[in-house]
Amino acid sequence: MNAATVGAGSPDPLAAARAWLAEDPDPATRAELAGLIGAAEAEAADPGGAPDRPGTAEEGTARPARAELAARFSGTLEFGTAGLRGELGAGPTRMNRVVVIRAAAGLAAYLRDRAGKVPEGPGNRDDRNAPPTVVIGWDARHMSERFARDTAAVVVGAGLRAVLLPRPLPTPVLAFAIRRLGAAAGVMVTASHNPPRDNGYKVYLGDGSQIVPPADADIAARIAGVGPLAGVPRPEGAGEMLGEEIVEAYLERAGTVLAPDSPRGIRVVYTPLHGVGGPVVVEAFRRAGFPEPVVVAEQAEPDPDFPTVAFPNPEEPGAMDLAFATARRERPDLVIASDPDADRCAVAVPDASREEGWRMLRGDEVGALLAAHLIRRGAGGTLAASVVSSSLVERMARAAGLPFRYTLTGFKWLSRVEGLRYGYEEALGYCVDPEGVRDKDGVTAALAIAELASGLKEAGRGLTDLLDDLALEHGLHATDQLSVRVADLSLIGSAMTRLRETPPTTLAGSPVERAADLRDGVDGLPPTDGLRYDLADGRVIVRPSGTEPKLKCYLEVVVPVTEREGLPAARAEAGRRLTALRGDLAEAAGL
Repeated sequence: MNAATVGAGSPDPLAAARAWLAEDPDPATRAELAGLIGAAEAEAADPGGAPDRPGTAEEGTARPARAELAARFSGTLEFGTAGLRGELGAGPTRMNRVVVIRAAAGLAAYLRDRAGKVPEGPGNRDDRNAPPTVVIGWDARHMSERFARDTAAVVVGAGLRAVLLPRPLPTPVLAFAIRRLGAAAGVMVTASHNPPRDNGYKVYLGDGSQIVPPADADIAARIAGVGPLAGVPRPEGAGEMLGEEIVEAYLERAGTVLAPDSPRGIRVVYTPLHGVGGPVVVEAFRRAGFPEPVVVAEQAEPDPDFPTVAFPNPEEPGAMDLAFATARRERPDLVIASDPDADRCAVAVPDASREEGWRMLRGDEVGALLAAHLIRRGAGGTLAASVVSSSLVERMARAAGLPFRYTLTGFKWLSRVEGLRYGYEEALGYCVDPEGVRDKDGVTAALAIAELASGLKEAGRGLTDLLDDLALEHGLHATDQLSVRVADLSLIGSAMTRLRETPPTTLAGSPVERAADLRDGVDGLPPTDGLRYDLADGRVIVRPSGTEPKLKCYLEVVVPVTEREGLPAARAEAGRRLTALRGDLAEAAGL
């Protein structure tokens, strides 16, 4: 039995569930699945009986046990360029120990097959015959440590070397450790900012970047070929535990993103949103010489249930309420937030016009600020942004005489830009030190934005003043997003089909000058599921989310402005156009 065949098109989900139960090593998911099997058998004996299983948070209503089994055994959790991510629970379409063990076995088989092709790293130079090393990290979510230790056991059982980070730590520490140790691959067990019921499995290769095609398909093929779990060696307690020296090395490297003589006078309120970023971020600020951040007390400790937020994502409504309440008491210069695995960084600035007294900067605004900071410090190399991000950084790079590249969404693509010096994506992801961490890093991004704000503060200015400068120099670039979360994934496919079959010809009163289907590969980008509409004064991109049940529509308008006095009117005009874009696009997609 393997994950590719259990339940995939099975005419009898009850039989598939019994087969799965026979090899599930986890008591909790065995008990859960046994309960579902018992309820399904009772339903079969009494077809008129009411279902006794409550619906999930997404479903909202009860679903018969047999239907639940059919959903869980109707396929497999797909392994792709995001690795694995899904809801915890029994069955091949959920995140559980069976799925993780198979994924680890497939990854180990892939690494064994290409052992002679693994790029040489500093950790392997003294022993050319050493087996490939896999570094494994985990966050504080439910089952994260168990999944990490299962991975280590499978890797060692396959004849490879497994090393685990010393404790739950941010994803950037794992990405750093891969390069530091010269490892062949890395695994981070995290679902980032997904809901509490989810977990995930992110895979990196030896350059410290997340996997991209064809590696994802090659690994998936080997996962599909894994036999019964009884045949997967998993020595108990396998794997070497790294010491705190790896965290020390990361923190030492993080400090190098700052100029040696830069100002460090900014005061910060910081929230890790119940994630693992707290101690690392606070220590990074302390070592850099900033005043110690005031940590939001209610969200300071890791908690996999994320009790104070609906979604542990600083972009979601209400997620920053406690941080803003703390800021009203403490009166800092900035509010900074990490997502739960601390690879993303959110920034808020004082704003007396708002009831809460603070305004969240959009990811595109922080992306432009960091780019401006690095350009003004004389950074060389290529600047890059995901194709759904603002076009402002492209204009800034061209004006500075620096090369610029767009990539597909995700740091798995951004990190591979040749000669990369800085990359960002609008979803709060920033890479300011690609030689140290070839991935988004919320810790070093927080240090860099604090350095920028400190310098501006000394000059009697703030981050919003610099944003005004950029608008005057390059035009006011305003972005927004129409994001629709669905319980039925078919709604996303229906919306994309509708847009492909009947593409809009005008949006917000502007003609669509170019409509492009990103599945065909556009402007040198690899094919991906998305649509792009270019307007004379902006652009729209529509794509399904790769990690959540959402359809995402990215909107940008550009309003020329030459005088500082004209900025309020330009912002009002941009807001009007963005509102019109949202409405027109929602209608065109049938949302």
